[in-house]
Amino acid sequence: MPPLILITNDDGIHSPGLYATVSALHELGDLLIVAPTQQQSAMSRSLPSGFDGRIFPFELSHNGHHWNAFHLAGSPAMAVIYGVMELAPRRPDLVVSGINYGENLGSNTMISGTVGAALQGGDMGIPSLAVSLETHKEYHYNHGSDVYWDVAAYWLRYFAEKTLTRPAWPADVAALKIDVPDSATMNTVWRITTQSKQSYYVSRRTAERQQPQDPCVLDYEVCIDYDHLEKDSDIYAFAVERVISVTPLSVNLTARGSIGSFETILRSAGR
Repeated sequence: MPPLILITNDDGIHSPGLYATVSALHELGDLLIVAPTQQQSAMSRSLPSGFDGRIFPFELSHNGHHWNAFHLAGSPAMAVIYGVMELAPRRPDLVVSGINYGENLGSNTMISGTVGAALQGGDMGIPSLAVSLETHKEYHYNHGSDVYWDVAAYWLRYFAEKTLTRPAWPADVAALKIDVPDSATMNTVWRITTQSKQSYYVSRRTAERQQPQDPCVLDYEVCIDYDHLEKDSDIYAFAVERVISVTPLSVNLTARGSIGSFETILRSAGR
């Protein structure tokens, strides 16, 4: 029986990045495509209470091929949960989230809906990939028609094949976060990285608020502290070396290296 691959994203069912993912993977097994109805970036693993549970069929057409897909008015993590529990004819062998418009690096990784969907799959015991391609900022929430997907799709298939054909991952690895620079080619090297402790995107004001009730939407921009950037990190590999960053992620957020010292601090503080 061919493997079953559950595909989702956080850019919505109409995203060209989703179509590129489907095209890259359709020869590797049976596809179950379940995506949010609309843009759901920055949703992390959220499960909004307003979702009514309705799932809608959708015919996805790309490059002369047609696939039966589904969409729902929920988060990317919800697409994974409902895909696995309600729509899958058997347990998926792989969850793939992407290809995302825009890289997900450093501490901002925790915000990403692309990564959140992959971590949801990993938390359900299914090996999962979150694949993101560097794009112009204006495309993060709007689909750009001039984005070149072929290289990211090539590396997505590369890691999907490895995941489906190689031994099981270590028990603490829930997902692989794969970030592809826009300068990458099919010959660009990749390397295993850690998640940087730095924020890759930093919030900034768009205007000064005169009164508390005045609208003031915060914007964001890339801001890297190169002097303190960890050389084994995803940001360093991506932004400095311009290689493909592959970061194993866990759903365990415990600060393991500080448990002993932190307990000492707490026990010695006050009464």
